[in-house]
Amino acid sequence: MSKKCFIFGALEINHKIMQPDDGDFVIACDRGLLNTQKLNIGCDAVIGDFDSLGYCPNNDNVIILPTHKDDTDIGYAIKYAVERGYTVFYIYGAVGGRYDMTFANLQLASFLSKKGCFALFFGKHQSFTVITDSSVYFPKAEGRVSVFSVSDSSEGVDLINLEYELNNATLTPFYPLGVSNSFIGKESVISVRNGTLAIFFEGDIIPERR
Repeated sequence: MSKKCFIFGALEINHKIMQPDDGDFVIACDRGLLNTQKLNIGCDAVIGDFDSLGYCPNNDNVIILPTHKDDTDIGYAIKYAVERGYTVFYIYGAVGGRYDMTFANLQLASFLSKKGCFALFFGKHQSFTVITDSSVYFPKAEGRVSVFSVSDSSEGVDLINLEYELNNATLTPFYPLGVSNSFIGKESVISVRNGTLAIFFEGDIIPERR
C-alpha cells in the first residue's frame, strides 16, 4: 500500500479535505500550522522559516529552516517526506495565492511525478496534479478540466469521456490545445504514453492513479 503524506500550506482552506488515516504522515508548513489547528489535525512535523507565521513554535517536531534557502518550505517538506518513503501526497493551502508560488508548486508536482510519486495540490477554485507516462482516473464529475504538456513533448495522450476527447494525440508546451475542457458526468481517464502532463480541475474531486 502506498504511503500517504498530507502537507498543509498557509493559504485559506475553505473546501472539503480528506482526513488523514492512522499511519499517514502530516506536515504543516509555516503558517499552515494554523490550518491544521483549525481543522483539528495533529502534525508529525512542522517545517518552515516561520516568516509568515510570525513566531517559531516550541514543539519537539519543529524543523526550522533558514530564511535564505534554495527550497520553499513546501519544497523542503516534500523532499523530507520522499526521503522517508512517502509516494502519495495531498497538499492543501498551496494553490491560488502568488502566481510564482503556484508555478513553483507545479514544478514540485512535476518533480514528484518524475520520481513515480502521485501528488494532488488542492486550491480554493482549482486544483492540479501532474502525471508522467501514466494515467489518472476521475470520478463522475462536472466542471472544467485543462490538460497541458510540461515536457518538451507529450505523446500518446488520451482524453476519454470528456467533452473534447483526444486519441493518441501529441501535446507540446507551445500551444494550449488542452485548455478549458469539461467533465460530462462520467468516469473519465487522462493518460500519456510518453511525457508529462499537468492537469487542472475544478470542484471537490479526488482523482486516482491506478
